[in-house]
Amino acid sequence: MSRGRLNFLFLNVGHFFDHLFMLIFATVAALRLAVEWDMSYAALIPYATPGFIAFGICAIPAGWIADKWSREAMMVVFFVGIGASSIATALADSPLGIALGLFAIGAFAAIYHPVGLALVVEGREKTGIPLAVNGVFGNLGVAVAALLTGFLIDTGGWRNAFVLPGVVSIGFGIAYAVFIRTERGEDPVSGPGEAPARTAAAGATSLDRATFARVLAIVVFSTAIGGLIFQSTTFALPKVFEERLAGLAGSATEIGGYAFLVFAVAALAQIVVGYLVDRHPVRTVFAFVAGLQAVFFAVMYQLTGLAALIVALAFMLVVFGQIPINDVLVGRIASNAWRSRLYAIRYIVTFSVMASTLPVIAGIHASWGFSALFVVMAVAAGGILAAVLLLPRTGILAARPAGV
Repeated sequence: MSRGRLNFLFLNVGHFFDHLFMLIFATVAALRLAVEWDMSYAALIPYATPGFIAFGICAIPAGWIADKWSREAMMVVFFVGIGASSIATALADSPLGIALGLFAIGAFAAIYHPVGLALVVEGREKTGIPLAVNGVFGNLGVAVAALLTGFLIDTGGWRNAFVLPGVVSIGFGIAYAVFIRTERGEDPVSGPGEAPARTAAAGATSLDRATFARVLAIVVFSTAIGGLIFQSTTFALPKVFEERLAGLAGSATEIGGYAFLVFAVAALAQIVVGYLVDRHPVRTVFAFVAGLQAVFFAVMYQLTGLAALIVALAFMLVVFGQIPINDVLVGRIASNAWRSRLYAIRYIVTFSVMASTLPVIAGIHASWGFSALFVVMAVAAGGILAAVLLLPRTGILAARPAGV
């Protein structure tokens, strides 16, 4: 394997871990702590809010440090820090302890998107497929979070669900530090220096100020609403399945298995969308994806059993499919020198909304159940569609010529 491919693999594994760690608690709270600590699901999930706040607000300093210091070294900090924080969370014996541990996980998890994605698109013209492949790994992290956590809960208790992934992540951090040292011939802590590709604004195209502001505003808006939808679907799906697949799943492992199946299959949608945005106008692809989201959420309103499982797969396909589109937009409008910081802005919006979504999920579930949540998401997807229709039809958002 070439060193470039190996580096890409490390970045993909990092995205996998990023989403895995952020969703361990979702399954732990739904399937074990509510019983062990005699608390309702609605009372437990707000303790994940500090972690998602950190996931958002720490993205800006992470992107700034990476642009000024070293993106590769920041990835080492990510692997080791998130792993150590997860192990520390396993020591919690109260909701406050859990909240502090999840805050630390969120702070280190915030490093990945502004740093890892900037490394993925660095030096590339066509970014759709690389971002899509990287996105698949991230969504497999979402999928495995439910499956692995359910399995570890059933076999070793909820604390083991935090410890084992933490140890593995620290191991990857050490391996990546060694990889950087051997590749650059320098100490990764001191900074590996600038790669030649870093001096070029590959993949970015000059825009007039008005068009740049218009596209960026739409990216920020669709990112915010997309964060609400992503958080609502990925965080709540294990609980949705517990309530609506009663005849199909009875244990934590079975519920986690169905969630894994849906997330894993849906993750492949990013490859399709990545292929499409490299060859067709982004506006067209984005509008199609947003429209399908609205339709599938509306259909899910009262479904149960096998029908609910099928429609859940359908809406997760388009929820995951949207992810690389905004990342492609940022990659096309941003210069390389500012790319980590613009990705940080995108993801601080995403994760700030995701953090505020948790109490909303809890309140809606306690008052009206998940049917009302699907109505909210259908309306939100309609809002994204309306915004996307305001994107320009030409320029950097048009189809890329074959071979470019």
